[in-house]
Amino acid sequence: MKKWFALSAIGRDRPGIVADLAELIYECDCNLEDSSMTILGGEFAVLLLLSGQGTETERLLSTACKRLEWEKRLTVFFRPLEGEPTRYGAGERTILYQLQATGVDKAGIVARVARCLADHGINIIQMQTHSRPEPGSGTAIYTMQIDMDVPAQVGIPALRERLERIADELHIHIDLIEVK
Repeated sequence: MKKWFALSAIGRDRPGIVADLAELIYECDCNLEDSSMTILGGEFAVLLLLSGQGTETERLLSTACKRLEWEKRLTVFFRPLEGEPTRYGAGERTILYQLQATGVDKAGIVARVARCLADHGINIIQMQTHSRPEPGSGTAIYTMQIDMDVPAQVGIPALRERLERIADELHIHIDLIEVK
């Protein structure tokens, strides 16, 4: 019977982390089904979706993760999933949108935008944020890009209006784009 697991790891970025994790997965007779990896401020972070068939898979993963933590100085966490993973809202009609926000970096941008989306029942699929100094002045400019599933019943004009109010209050620019 196929079992599913989520595994996350974080550690100081260095060459070989992906190889270490891929070898762990292979040695535990698992298959890497899906992954997301990034470097944040010198720290490498990964989220993996694994599957395995054996009755000992969970025990093997537990032992291998502890060994990897000890030998490679990674913080590793894994957990079994209850059945085969399904995408949030599977079966519902959703429309893919992308939100882009840009402005002078200040506290609250992500909190305000994310709360607005949650209040509308919108699921964030992926989000990337960056703060970079503006050439010349050095002012920190914050950019945020969110890919999201918007339920078909969400009123896009009302969502745009609320996002515009947030943009005005925070003195940032927000674009909401339907992805075709």
